[in-house]
Amino acid sequence: MKARFLVAAIGALVPLSAHALEPQPLVFSAWTDRLEYQTGQGKDAFLWDANAWLGKDLNKAWFRTEGSVTDGTVEDGEAELLWSHAIAPFWDFQAGARQDFGAGPDRTHAVIGLEGIAPGWFEVTADMFVSQKGDVTARIEAEYDMLITERLILQPRTEINIAFQGIPALQTGQGLSDFSLDLRLRYKIRQEVAPYIGVTWTRKVGDTADFARMAGERAGTLAFVTGVRLEY
Repeated sequence: MKARFLVAAIGALVPLSAHALEPQPLVFSAWTDRLEYQTGQGKDAFLWDANAWLGKDLNKAWFRTEGSVTDGTVEDGEAELLWSHAIAPFWDFQAGARQDFGAGPDRTHAVIGLEGIAPGWFEVTADMFVSQKGDVTARIEAEYDMLITERLILQPRTEINIAFQGIPALQTGQGLSDFSLDLRLRYKIRQEVAPYIGVTWTRKVGDTADFARMAGERAGTLAFVTGVRLEY
């Protein structure tokens, strides 16, 4: 993913007048950050997290989708269509729409956010969502690739979800609602294919944890994962 942001960074450093004079190629990229089977505490699940973009140095159209399948049913799927604009070296501003689907309520959200590489080469995505019901939530994701060898990569990852008000229909409390801590070890067979194994710990907190307990679920779960990262 670093290479993709380097392309955007180089484009952002070149004066706009130069971009106007020089034709820019239309570039496409697609990849799965996670395509995995999770097993452990709670129900076993299949999880996907895929991205694609089409565009030039400064402006791109992004498509993102993620979710999980349990017992053959999509539990919490979502899809986003975004416009992305390079605003600084290594950083893009993004805006668009998100559609939820699956077992829960179908909701449409407006999305604004930032995606880029923070100091230390941490890949960060920070988004705010406003649903058609007026609910405001936010999500922050960060991950880091630690190269053990050129092919063997250890990746810690975290995700934090925040709700700016209680959302009983989604069994979500106000404030920090849940977070996850992941660790995945992948082996790059070639640039396009990298199978991995790992572990993920998810914890619901506050009122969100209380909603889970009332539904007979765990507030925290530990799962082992096996999957593959793909690039196209």
